[in-house]
Amino acid sequence: MKKRKTVSWVTTRNLIVCLFAALAITVQVSAQTITTFDVPGAGTGSGQGTVGIAINVYGAITGYYLDSSNVFHCFLRASDGTITTFDAPGAGTGPFYGTLAFGINQEGAITGYDVAPSGIFHGFLRAPDGTITTFDVPNAGTGFLQGTFSGAINDFGAIAGYYVDSGGVSHAYLRHPNGTFTHFDPKGSTGTFPGFISGLNDFGAINGFYVDASNVQHCFIRASKGAITTCDAPGAGTGSGQGSSAGSINNFGAIAGYYVDSSGVDHGYLRTEKGKITTFDVKGAGTGSGQGTEAFNINDFGAITGVYGDASNVGHGFLRNPRGKITTFDAPGAGTGSGQGTVPNSNNFGGSITGYYIDSNGVYHGFLRQ
Repeated sequence: MKKRKTVSWVTTRNLIVCLFAALAITVQVSAQTITTFDVPGAGTGSGQGTVGIAINVYGAITGYYLDSSNVFHCFLRASDGTITTFDAPGAGTGPFYGTLAFGINQEGAITGYDVAPSGIFHGFLRAPDGTITTFDVPNAGTGFLQGTFSGAINDFGAIAGYYVDSGGVSHAYLRHPNGTFTHFDPKGSTGTFPGFISGLNDFGAINGFYVDASNVQHCFIRASKGAITTCDAPGAGTGSGQGSSAGSINNFGAIAGYYVDSSGVDHGYLRTEKGKITTFDVKGAGTGSGQGTEAFNINDFGAITGVYGDASNVGHGFLRNPRGKITTFDAPGAGTGSGQGTVPNSNNFGGSITGYYIDSNGVYHGFLRQ
């Protein structure tokens, strides 16, 4: 049954690819519209508001919001704009506790994690019918700021994330659709972090980054059968806080991410399924430490979205098409001061993008670019 389901999905995907490919030129030349949204109940103070994280092929968006009491809650925004809010059972209700969603699959299943009143983290899976199941990875710590963090879910219901053990060390895990776990660390890791938006594809490949003993980050890919390959971008720095990070992996094995060079500047990169790495910078990206280009997500066409910080430390969105052409954009209402601006997080199969922007008052708002 599992094999037939996989073949059926691949066939369906290829048919959809052909349909979208026929429309690709039209989509690229059509005017793009940006719709902004706020979840009812989201706070309106600085640092509060709505954060769009992930979008599926049907245009359903998930993410989280911070209310006026600084408590986190999750939301699901349907393709028609209807918003449903939810919390994991047992989530804390104090400031900066609560529930945060990070991944959604095509069926509408959502994953993320909650912060309990004890300060322990637990993963959750919200089924399309709204039923929420919480879970903990075996060996996850049970102390303050320890526990299970969930971030990516594929169309078969597998979940990738990381857990923090009783010694405060992070390890990656894969939760299989039957609820069993596989945990792993790349060789040399002192902390492993899978991609948190779509660092898991439908064939079970996982990407992310790990930190070595010198506090340098390295990109990794874990194949569906468990083999782990490092994939550092050329030009990545080798000092503390530098190195390569990975944002997502698509169903063809291509990866989008960014690296920090020896001067502390960010640069985007694309790694093809054959291992070829192309680096890129958005025109207008700043060249100071903490500035530059960060690629977060890649869809099955190879289109990449992310953010670049300019010389004034303002964030702007970008879309890099499969041929390498880059288009920049800003959500209406985005602030133009340092630490403000537009931050895209995810782009779907049809080219729609979701994320958030920070206005001139420091308030967060979700957006959908179609």
